[in-house]
Amino acid sequence: MRHLTKGKVVLGGHSYGGRQASILAANQPGIVEQLLLLSYPLHPPQLPAELRTGHFSALRAPALFVQGTRDGFGSIAEMEAALKTIPGPTKLIPVDGAGHELINKRNCNELPAQVVAAFLAFSHHLEEPEG
Repeated sequence: MRHLTKGKVVLGGHSYGGRQASILAANQPGIVEQLLLLSYPLHPPQLPAELRTGHFSALRAPALFVQGTRDGFGSIAEMEAALKTIPGPTKLIPVDGAGHELINKRNCNELPAQVVAAFLAFSHHLEEPEG
């Protein structure tokens, strides 16, 4: 990726794809500038003790998480707790009424643009100088 562009490299994915993206970013710091993780599978449905967050403590890349409020793979409260274990910058965008698929009949026209806008705002916030 670094040989193909001089620009920012962003990696993301939905569910297992997002999990794999976050594992790669944790195992190879600096490989990407940011992550976009949609419906991160925090744990298997109905098995909240089987967390899939062992790599979170090594994750330094800024990560935007988008999670449905009815996602069986992790509630908003569970996600908020898990994100506290990530040393890099994070933000959680809850999608009201959405399950693991995120898109539904109620939000299909607005959600993609909302996610893009949230990601751009998150990116812009990271680029602003502190102080």
